[in-house]
Amino acid sequence: MDKKINLVSLFAGIGGIDLGFEQTKKVQVLWQNEFDLNAIKTLKLNSKALEIDSRDILTVPTKEIIKHDILTGGFPCQPFSLAGKQQSFNDPRGKLIFKIFDIIKFHSPRIVFLENVKNLKSINKGKDLERIISNLEELGYHVKYKVLNTSEYSDLPQNRERLYIIAFKYKKDFLAYEWPKKQNKSKKILDILEPYEDYQIYSEKKYPKIYSFLKEQNENDLDGVYQWRRVYLRKNSKNIFPTLTANMGTGGHNVPLIKQDGIWRKISPREALNIQGYPKNFKIPNDVSKGQLYKQAGNSVSVPVINKIAKKIVDLF
Repeated sequence: MDKKINLVSLFAGIGGIDLGFEQTKKVQVLWQNEFDLNAIKTLKLNSKALEIDSRDILTVPTKEIIKHDILTGGFPCQPFSLAGKQQSFNDPRGKLIFKIFDIIKFHSPRIVFLENVKNLKSINKGKDLERIISNLEELGYHVKYKVLNTSEYSDLPQNRERLYIIAFKYKKDFLAYEWPKKQNKSKKILDILEPYEDYQIYSEKKYPKIYSFLKEQNENDLDGVYQWRRVYLRKNSKNIFPTLTANMGTGGHNVPLIKQDGIWRKISPREALNIQGYPKNFKIPNDVSKGQLYKQAGNSVSVPVINKIAKKIVDLF
């Protein structure tokens, strides 16, 4: 197949979904839409898209969006996340899904790929997910969905469960598509670490409260991963990172902590991107705060998982 498959990306963030599709070597990202100005800075450094649109997607006339074969969208998860207020469609961000439906109705892409938190499957007793699927089916699409854990479907040491929804315009694609298989081999924490800087170190002088909890731990180097949860220290499973979250960027809350060379430290934004499977040549802007970079990594996706799904999708064309 010589002709590229054309992709349009909504809520592009820093481009993780698009990168996973681009890595198949068969997809051309035509148009990306992202509203967050800090995320756009990172996106512009790395994007291969023909156009990046920074408008609020609700203000973008649907007819202006380029015709495409695949529509992707990691639509805002806060309305459905356990970490949020779970207001679902009563949250203004929850209503953005209906803009996606408008775009699908107008452009009729062959494939629609959506990503969100696992909790979307259970919030409101599953009625929110049923509503989304029902809308897609009313548009003539056949829908499959599944929760995949990054630690089971890639070599990344991160416990990250996400719901993936794929809508197929053609029933033959729906019947032919198979989800990726699980894999056993995983990277170790050591494999994702970078040289650390002073700002990452949790010293007794700088962080006396947190350090008082840390010093009570008897972990060997690279044996455990911890999180400071405002008032207590939580240990996560051995040799695996917890789900990276957007609120890592709010005062250091939730940033995973490790013990390396006898020093307690938090992971860096670059290491957070490593945990999400971004390649070493992925560029980080100098004019974006570390807090925002943590947020971007937490809001993003596990690129290798996306790539596995994308390979299965492009094989349908």
